[in-house]
Amino acid sequence: MAWPTRRYHYKQDVARSCGILGRALPWPESEYLALGETAQRIELLDGSLLIGPPPSVRHQVIVGGLAAALEPGCAAADRTLLPVINLRLDSTRILNPDLVVTAELDLTADCVPADAVLLVGEDTAPHTATIDRVLKPHLYAGASIEWYLLVEQEPLTLRLYQRHGAHYVERSTTRVGEVLELTEPVKATIRPEDLLP
Repeated sequence: MAWPTRRYHYKQDVARSCGILGRALPWPESEYLALGETAQRIELLDGSLLIGPPPSVRHQVIVGGLAAALEPGCAAADRTLLPVINLRLDSTRILNPDLVVTAELDLTADCVPADAVLLVGEDTAPHTATIDRVLKPHLYAGASIEWYLLVEQEPLTLRLYQRHGAHYVERSTTRVGEVLELTEPVKATIRPEDLLP
């Protein structure tokens, strides 16, 4: 699978960040989407912006490994795997998960709607751990996304959650030396140690 590449212009991004910080709240969806691609990961949450640094090389390698493990099952089930996409939970919440598995795909849309997403995946990083473990699962479950796959970097662990009402219940924990045999929403065999070279 080809991964999108981005060219970042540091001075332009610094100027853009200064403009973002000087803007009054709330941010409407249209203005958020008008930001386009930036060096930082910027997400819309209830009219405010969550701004984080670009992901590390380790983070990108893990997400790439996870995508490679999921891709054959997606292809066999006629599902689409998308990395770092605008995921619209509602008109005031657009998050950028590390990957999603979708049942439907509109190539003209600015965002993937939550009701088309079967699984959302996140790889924790030191600066996003609380968001990935607490905030995002709450928001994804509230948007009725059935499956949440969380990669913990230290120690390398996969946690699979399934929605139960408005929250997630942990279905499995897979550590190095163990195997996650995913059967829903696509079939995949994932070994944590295979996510890193």
